[in-house]
Amino acid sequence: MLSEALVKGLEQYEIGAKIRALRLKKSMALTQLGDHSGLSPAMLSKIERGQIFPTLPTLLRIAMVFGIGLEHFFTDNEERPKVAITRKEERIRLPERQGEEGKTYSFESLNFPATDQKLGGYLAEFPSNSKPSEPHSHKGVELVYVVKGRLTIEIDGDAHLLDEGDAIYFESGAPHSYGVSGKQPCSAVIVVTEP
Repeated sequence: MLSEALVKGLEQYEIGAKIRALRLKKSMALTQLGDHSGLSPAMLSKIERGQIFPTLPTLLRIAMVFGIGLEHFFTDNEERPKVAITRKEERIRLPERQGEEGKTYSFESLNFPATDQKLGGYLAEFPSNSKPSEPHSHKGVELVYVVKGRLTIEIDGDAHLLDEGDAIYFESGAPHSYGVSGKQPCSAVIVVTEP
């Protein structure tokens, strides 16, 4: 149990409210945040309402879903850095969905240390034997650049085959999914932004 002084100290950061604001900005349900972070919706709800405070590893799991660093929760806007470098060896690989068999791809945030991002950059890896992802949608636009292999992106029911070096830009409010094409693995850079 936390002392009253610790509770007061943690409350000033409004961590739960900041998580809720990030989630609502992405039009994400608690269950979706739970799928991506590996945390239960019930726990996330308690964190958002300030009933419990997340541990640093738990907060980092949430931060990585949104492609931000921990400092987002502990600094004022004026103190936040304008430059953020993500070293290759520092990136953390996450599956598309935590704890599910037959994941379709894994991704690494390319800009998670940056706070108040205007876009999210990800390196996605699609194993050769993976199934297509489930269709999803979100506000904003998306740019996908295929670095290696072949990738099929289905957007609103239309399939688009991209070869190595190809790129596609689309409004991400349309349901879309990704799937490797052929027998070779695929990697792509995905940039997501909001209007």
